[in-house]
Amino acid sequence: MTPTDTETLLRQVIGGDAAARADIIDRARRSDEAILLAAAALVDPAGADLLARAALSATTTRDRQVVAITAAHLTGDRDRVDALARDHLVDYPDSVLVSWMAAGGSSKPARSS
Repeated sequence: MTPTDTETLLRQVIGGDAAARADIIDRARRSDEAILLAAAALVDPAGADLLARAALSATTTRDRQVVAITAAHLTGDRDRVDALARDHLVDYPDSVLVSWMAAGGSSKPARSS
């Protein structure tokens, strides 16, 4: 998966696309891309192993920061998410996933009417 493909998929997940949620979980099963794995951990109720894999796959500062912010988001540590996201977004203002978590994005699926 290219970075552009991952970014598109992340935007779809953030937008509440149920098919994208399923796709990101499926792709995470065979990926070692830290950001993809972190995002999958956000949408998969049993995603603890995905976050652990993301941590092992994170080789860049950007990836390690995304994993740390995701972990804080999953535990509900809003103060830590806010502090880490502020620093991250200074260096990586295009980080859609971190922006979404900083804004309090919910990893739960949207309710259908």
